[in-house]
Amino acid sequence: MAGDTSAVASRRRPGLVVRDIAPGEAAALGTLFFRAVRDGAAAAYSAEQRRAWAPEAPSGATWAHRLESAETLVAEQDGRLVGFMTLKRETGVIDLAFVLPQMMGRGIGTTLYAVLENRARAAGIRRLSTDASDIARAFFERQGWETVARQSIVRGGVIPKNQKMSKALT
Repeated sequence: MAGDTSAVASRRRPGLVVRDIAPGEAAALGTLFFRAVRDGAAAAYSAEQRRAWAPEAPSGATWAHRLESAETLVAEQDGRLVGFMTLKRETGVIDLAFVLPQMMGRGIGTTLYAVLENRARAAGIRRLSTDASDIARAFFERQGWETVARQSIVRGGVIPKNQKMSKALT
């Protein structure tokens, strides 16, 4: 399906390619995740909360398995990884959705999401859900999602807040 995703992305954002994760990209996506949390989430979370959320860039077999066991789409802008999003097909959960901080607001997340939602619909998934950070909440609301509940989670003794969100695919 990678061919169809590239065509969709290039129509929306010249130079942007959306494709499936390739072998060996987990470490680079771990670094992207780390930068997105540590720098991109600074407006909504304290330094302490961001350190608890991402104490280091995830890597290794556990991280690679998390990405490889989901439907993981990556976005490349002119050959550089700039974002990624994962969908757990069996549950309809968008587990991870991150864009490099300096690339936020350029339609990368929207393009990734459009491809992922189309794939979810094609797979017969009737409802998507996610635990959205305060930064991601507005993004998901623009895609037609609703907040189900506000949540407080404990990570490293710190309590960052997020929200359980969902969207019916009809």
